[in-house]
Amino acid sequence: MAKKVLIIDDEKDFCWFVKSNLEINGEFQIITSNSGKEGLKKAKEEVPDLILLDILIPDMEGPAVAEELANCRTTRDIPIIFLTAIVREEEAERSIGGKQFIAKPVETEKLREAIRTTIF
Repeated sequence: MAKKVLIIDDEKDFCWFVKSNLEINGEFQIITSNSGKEGLKKAKEEVPDLILLDILIPDMEGPAVAEELANCRTTRDIPIIFLTAIVREEEAERSIGGKQFIAKPVETEKLREAIRTTIF
């Protein structure tokens, strides 16, 4: 059975690209959201196995989304991998609380492996 992954990122083209590449072999079912508030709603409705979360989202920044997810009984145990173009690896601890992150542009195989490592 495919693992359900929610992508919360305001870049529609990026979501389409990642969705297309991750769904190609049937290992993952991808749900997308282009805003933080919509992403929170989808996370509560869909209860994905993992969330890929951008840091800079216009309506609600990624760390605030992650905090709200952590405070909800339904979503608090869902692992999050941050995706960002603004944080370098050496800044991750300070900037995103040490949560796993992958820098954009993302390599599909690196992303696929990070997801597998996190949820399998």
